[in-house]
Amino acid sequence: MEVIEAIRLAKQNNQIAFNFLLDTFWNDVYGFQLKRTENENDAEDITIQTFSRAFDKIETYDEKYTFKTWLITISKNLHVDLIRKHKSSIQSKTWDVDEEIYDIADESPSPEDNIITEQNLAKLLKDIKKLKPHYQEVIQLRYFQEMSYKEISEKLKEPINNVKVKLLRAKKLLSGIILKSNDHNA
Repeated sequence: MEVIEAIRLAKQNNQIAFNFLLDTFWNDVYGFQLKRTENENDAEDITIQTFSRAFDKIETYDEKYTFKTWLITISKNLHVDLIRKHKSSIQSKTWDVDEEIYDIADESPSPEDNIITEQNLAKLLKDIKKLKPHYQEVIQLRYFQEMSYKEISEKLKEPINNVKVKLLRAKKLLSGIILKSNDHNA
C-alpha cells in the first residue's frame, strides 16, 4: 500500500489504512519525540496522542505537505502544549476528553488479532507480560475483561482515540513478540 492511498482510505475510515499509517510512521514520530523529551514514556505518550489527533483530523490533511511532516508538526505542537501545561500547573496532567471522537472501525480482526487469538492462554499471558505496563493494561481490559473502547477510556481517564491508538500499538508489539517466540520454538 502506498502512503497516498492509505491516507485516502483512512479518510474513508478504513482500519487497515490506519494500521498501515501507524506502522509506517510510528518510529519517525517516536524517534522525534525521544530526542525532544529524552524520556521513553513521554515520547511514547506524545506519539500515541499524535496519531490519535492525526486520525481524528485526517480530513484536514493537506497533500501539499508530506504526511510525515504533518505528523511531526502535530507531535511538536502536542509537546509544546505539554510543556505549557506543566509550566502553568504542575498538578495539571489532564487531557481534553471533550474532543470530537473519530470512529476508527474495529469490526474485522486484524492480522495481529488473529495471531493473538491463536495462542494458548498460558503462553499468551507470558508474552503479554513482556509488554510495557500500559500496553498490558489495555490488552487486558479489551480482551480479558472485554471492555468497549468507551469503557476503557473512562477507566483510564483517557480520550477514546488515545485508547484506540494504544491498543493498535499494543497488538502490533504483542503479535511481534508472539511471532518471535514462535520462531525460537520452531
